[in-house]
Amino acid sequence: MKTLIIAEHDNLHLNPITLNTVQAAAQIGNEIHVLVAGYGCQAVAQAAAKIHGVTQVFVADNEAYAHQLAENVAPLIVEVAQSYSHILAPATTQGKNVLPRVAALYDVAQISDIIAVVSADTFKRPIYAGNAIATVKSEDCLKVITVRGSSFAPVESGSGNASIEPLSQVFKSDKVSFVREQLEKTARPELNAARIVVSGGRGVGSRENFALLEQLADKLGAAVGASRAAVDSGYAQNDLQVGQTGKIVAPDLYIAVGISGAIQHLAGMKESKIIVAINKDDESPIFQVADYGLVGDLFDVLPELTSKI
Repeated sequence: MKTLIIAEHDNLHLNPITLNTVQAAAQIGNEIHVLVAGYGCQAVAQAAAKIHGVTQVFVADNEAYAHQLAENVAPLIVEVAQSYSHILAPATTQGKNVLPRVAALYDVAQISDIIAVVSADTFKRPIYAGNAIATVKSEDCLKVITVRGSSFAPVESGSGNASIEPLSQVFKSDKVSFVREQLEKTARPELNAARIVVSGGRGVGSRENFALLEQLADKLGAAVGASRAAVDSGYAQNDLQVGQTGKIVAPDLYIAVGISGAIQHLAGMKESKIIVAINKDDESPIFQVADYGLVGDLFDVLPELTSKI
């Protein structure tokens, strides 16, 4: 049996979460192949070939895949994965966009956001915002799976020597086209891969006040996150949202500032190794999951904490 992993990348760099997905594939026990679909993505293919445990890398390098539109990438995966028993992708925005289409085209059920591999056909995944864990067994001949990267340790990179095979198949839908993307450049670590995350909630009060979190994050070399309430209030951009409908993170240290601890937010960060909560309401639910809690006004606490680092 063979497993095909869909690489996460930006055409220049392989997203480290792909290494976590390879770990999940390794626990399934199949031979592991990687598909890189993009444009000008040879560096990504070379990085994928160096991943420990990967034996084959397929590269679809074409302008049609430059922005990895799901309408173009999904039929490519279906074409390539004819002889595979498992298709895996990280449970990121891209993975969640592409793999449901793949599952529909194959007419199989997708298994989403797995956190553990029990066997080649049985997996564990959170339900009810992480308050329960479901064990799911699939009888489909092809398993289409998204992987919660924070639940699997990354495999080593640099020791592999997989072969690289170019693909000639080109799928370009006439129903969609790429218009534009707006990215905010930052020197801070990517939220999904950061060892330290400083997140703010509605209690921060405004976009201008988020500068207090950013100053602390810069001192710690941390990523900045936000609750959905903060994002909906316009304090932070959408791609910083942590939670059930945002990004799932599990850093070594998670600092929650002005976050009450709604169940949807806890679902996205409660696997963090150490959780520090700063809130003036000592009855906030966030204190129930925090390893360390500081009851106080964040506008007094943050400047002092930042100055002490």
